Amino acid sequence: MTITRAEVCAVACADSFADAGSVIASPFGTIPSIGARLARLTTAPELLLSDGEAMLIAGTPPLGEESTATVEGWLPYGKVLDLLAGGKRRVMMGASQVDRFGNQNISRIGDWAQPKVQLIGVRGAPGNSVNHTTNYWVPNHSTKIFVEAVDLVAGVGHDRARQVSAKHHDVQVVVTDLAVMDFRGPDGSMRLRSVHPGVSVEEVRDKTGFELAVDEVAETRLPTDDELALIRDRIDPRGLRDEEVSA
Repeated sequence: MTITRAEVCAVACADSFADAGSVIASPFGTIPSIGARLARLTTAPELLLSDGEAMLIAGTPPLGEESTATVEGWLPYGKVLDLLAGGKRRVMMGASQVDRFGNQNISRIGDWAQPKVQLIGVRGAPGNSVNHTTNYWVPNHSTKIFVEAVDLVAGVGHDRARQVSAKHHDVQVVVTDLAVMDFRGPDGSMRLRSVHPGVSVEEVRDKTGFELAVDEVAETRLPTDDELALIRDRIDPRGLRDEEVSA
């Protein structure tokens, strides 16, 4: 049975929700959304899912069919802020830039006075990264994204969190289309935890704009037969995952 890179990435994202408990999941992107659903159906049954707007949904509907799900609760925006501040939320956000300590940028590229690119702004990244577990998903691992220094700090990294004693700061992993990184390198720097099947350590290093900590690097685990069936038949029967990661 052929297992795609997208399916490996989805399982890696699911593993980032495995110990979440009873919190609201906020996955950004197709692969993280599959991962959150897979976790709810396997390792994190208490995980709460929303329709992306203001409702909590019962069950685990296929990707893109949230509007057909049974509603089990109302989640107005103000309540989301309460959950955020209380640590009852887990996010997997995207990143336009990430540095070795997990500082993330989704606001602008280039000089403050005259940016080359205007992005979506810092949004909720600062509050997310200092109040509850925040992880990142990067579907195109490259030196443009993994940089020595981000142009603007939106999500707070381990070095800055130490400076301000952000006791609830908890950035754990970055999952990409090539690998999984954590922050168990020197001084909380990024470490290469695993490479996906068919990817070499050298390839990941070449596409990272700073020196990754590397010790024992595993191969990212493959989905089990049960997980694969859930992904293909129940969570993403339309194959939307392959539009985000096609390798």
